[in-house]
Amino acid sequence: MAQQFTAPLQQTLMQLFSDAPLVTLEQNVDRALELITAQLACDGVFVLSPLSVRGHLSARNLYLKPQFNSGQGVREWALGKTPFFRELVKQSKLFVLSSLAQLPKDATLEKQMLRQWHVKSLVVLPPVKLGDTLIALGAVDCQQEQQWSDGFIEQLQHAQALIASAMELTRIAQALLLSERRYHELFHQLPLACAQLNRRDELVMMNRIAELTLLTSDNPNLLQSVREEDRENLRETLSMVRDGVLGQAWCEVGIAHGAELSWQRLGLYPAQSDRQNLIVIAEDVSERRRLASELSFQANYDVLTGLPNRAHFEDMLQRLLMESQQTPVCIAFVDLDQFRVINNISGHMAGDRLICQVAERLKLLVRKGDIVARLSGDEFAILMHACNRDSAAVIAERICGQIRGHEFRWQGRDHKVSASIGIAPLERSEEDIYAVMAQADAACRLAKDLGRNQYQIYDERDNRFKRFYTEMTASLEIIEALANDRFQLYFQEIRSIKGKGEGLHLEILLRMRRENGELLSPGVFFPAAERYNLVSRVDRWVIDHLLRWGNAHPELWQQCEQLSVNLSAASIGELEFMEWLQNQLLAESELAAKLCFEITETAMLSQVEQSCQLLDMLQVLGCKLAMDDFGVGFSSFSYLKKLALDYVKIDGQFVVNLCDDPADRAIVSAVCQLAKDLQFQTVAEFVESEQIYQQLAEIGVDYAQGYAIHKPMPLDDIATLLPQAPTSPQSVG
Repeated sequence: MAQQFTAPLQQTLMQLFSDAPLVTLEQNVDRALELITAQLACDGVFVLSPLSVRGHLSARNLYLKPQFNSGQGVREWALGKTPFFRELVKQSKLFVLSSLAQLPKDATLEKQMLRQWHVKSLVVLPPVKLGDTLIALGAVDCQQEQQWSDGFIEQLQHAQALIASAMELTRIAQALLLSERRYHELFHQLPLACAQLNRRDELVMMNRIAELTLLTSDNPNLLQSVREEDRENLRETLSMVRDGVLGQAWCEVGIAHGAELSWQRLGLYPAQSDRQNLIVIAEDVSERRRLASELSFQANYDVLTGLPNRAHFEDMLQRLLMESQQTPVCIAFVDLDQFRVINNISGHMAGDRLICQVAERLKLLVRKGDIVARLSGDEFAILMHACNRDSAAVIAERICGQIRGHEFRWQGRDHKVSASIGIAPLERSEEDIYAVMAQADAACRLAKDLGRNQYQIYDERDNRFKRFYTEMTASLEIIEALANDRFQLYFQEIRSIKGKGEGLHLEILLRMRRENGELLSPGVFFPAAERYNLVSRVDRWVIDHLLRWGNAHPELWQQCEQLSVNLSAASIGELEFMEWLQNQLLAESELAAKLCFEITETAMLSQVEQSCQLLDMLQVLGCKLAMDDFGVGFSSFSYLKKLALDYVKIDGQFVVNLCDDPADRAIVSAVCQLAKDLQFQTVAEFVESEQIYQQLAEIGVDYAQGYAIHKPMPLDDIATLLPQAPTSPQSVG
C-alpha cells in the first residue's frame, strides 16, 4: 500500500535523474527538491551534505515555494553550521520539530534563522550513506505548525534514497569520464548490487556485488536463488511491475548461501526499452532485520514475519477512511487458539516458527490485493479490499479450514493449530479507525468464547458483542487518559504492626478520571490495559509523576519511610522499559532510595530471570523489591531464596477469613516462619477489621494494609497523616 501511495513521486524523480545528463547533478537535485515540494504537503525541501570536516553536514541545496523565498536565493542555507543542528546530525536519528518552541532555550541562532525563513515546523531524516555519498533530506512548513505524519516521512525517505542514489551514481559517472578503460572496474565497485533481469527471470549485466549476493549457483535464474517461501511473493511482484500495475516495487527476500541466510531488499524497475526486462537494485537488509534498527522498514513491518505491523496497518486503515470512494472494505482479526500452550510446552522458538508459518499461509489464503498484518503476538489482521460481509465470510471459512489442517511438528511433538476470526465492515461514516478495530476484536473474542476454531461477523444488534466492544473502548479511554494526563495518584498506608519505622510506609495507587469526572480504579480499566499492551505506558506514567511529585514536595517525601509502586509483568519483560526505569532512578537517586517496587507472584515466577535482573538493579540504586499476592499458586517457596526479596505481601484471600479459617492461619504462619529463616519481611493485605489486625500481630506479621488501617486517598492529601502516623488501626476512621 505504501509503495503504491508513493509511486507517482518516485516515478517522477526516477524519470528526472534517468533522463537528465549526469554532469548536471546540481540542477537535477534542485529540480528534484522542487518536484518533492510540489507533490508533498510541505513548503520547502532541503539537502544536508558533508562539509570538509568529517562527520559534519551543511545545506547544499534548498528549495522554497516562491511566496516564502523572498529573493534570498534557493541553494544556500547555513542551517547545518549552527551548533544545535550540527550536533543533531551526529546522532543519526529522525528529528521532528512541530513547533519552534520545541527547540532548546539556548538555540537562539537556530530560532533566528528559522524565523528569518518563516519556518513554523521542520523535519530532518536520519542521514543515508551510499558509497561516499552522505546526505540527509529535510522539509519545512512555513504556513503553520504541524505534526509530520508517518506517511509523509515514509515518502520523504523514498525520495532521499533516490536522490542519494543519483548523487552517488553521478559521482562514479564523473570519475568514469576520466578514463573509459576504468568503466567496468568502477561498475563492479558500486556499493549496491545492480543487475538486469530478462524476460526469463535471468540475471544479466551484474556487477560484482550482485554476483556475490544474488546468485547461489551457476543458474542465473533469480527465483531459484531466493528461499522457496519467498518465491511466490517475488513472482507476483515481478508480474505487477511487468504488467504496469506498479511503476516500481520493493520486495524483501531471503537468499541462502550455504548455511548462511542473507536478506535482500530488491528494488524492481521496468527498463525503458522493454517493460519485460527489469532493473534490479539490491540492498542488504540482514543487519537491519536482525537488530530491529530504527530504519523505516522496522517502523512499519514486523521483524519476525516481514508483515506490516500494527502501526502501519492502522495507517492504511486511516487512509482508507479518508478516501471518498465507497468500495466496501472489511477488517478481519485472526487470533491463534491456545498459542500460549505451544510456547509453554515447546518453547518460544517453536512459537516463533509457527507464527512465521501462519503468516506465510495467510498471505496465500487471502485474495490478491488483500493485506495481511501482524498486530502482536499471535494476533493477525487482514485488510480486505472490495469485500462485503458474504465475501469476507467465504475467506474466513477458508482460513479456518486451512489453519485447522495445518500440521505443526516441533522436536517430535505434534501440535494442533486453529484460529478464531472476527470480521467487521469499515464504515466510512466513522470518525476514526478504532471503532472498526474494536468491532473486529469483539467479534474475534466472541468466536473464542463460543468454542474457538470459527469466525464471527460483528452485528451491532447482537448483545453478545457489547461486552467485548466495551473492553476495547476502555483501552481507548486509557490512551486518551495518558495523552490528556487524566490519571491521578492515590496512596494507602502500610502500617507497621510491631511499631517499626519513623515515617509513613505507603503503597502508591492509581485512579483514572473520565471526562465526566468519574474516577475508576485499576480493577476496572487494567484488564483492558493488559490485553491491549498499554500497561508499560501506564507504569511509566505512575513512576514519572511520582518522582515529579517527590521533587515538588521534598519535605513530605523525606517524612515517608518507604513508597511502594506496582510494576506489571509486561513492564519487567520489556527491555526498553527497564532501561528507561534505570535512567529515571539514576537521575533521581535521592528519591529512588525510598522506593519499593511490588511485582505479583505470578509475574515474578513467570519471568524469574528478568526479576533477578530487576532485583540486582534495584539493590545498586538503594531500592527494595516486594513479591505481591504471594500464595496464589503456593508453589513459589523454592524461588524465594534465589530472589532474595525484601518483602512478601501475603495474598488477601488468606487474610480476610483469618479469624475463622484455621487453614488460612496455618498458611500465614508458614509464610512468617519462612520470612524469619530467609530474612524478608511480611505484609498482610485486606486487613478489614481490628480482629484480623490482632491475629496478624499474634502470628508475627510485620506490616498490615487494608481499610481497617487506612482507606485510599489522593497523594496530595498525604499531609493529613503527617508528621506522625497513627499507631493503632482504631485511631483511623
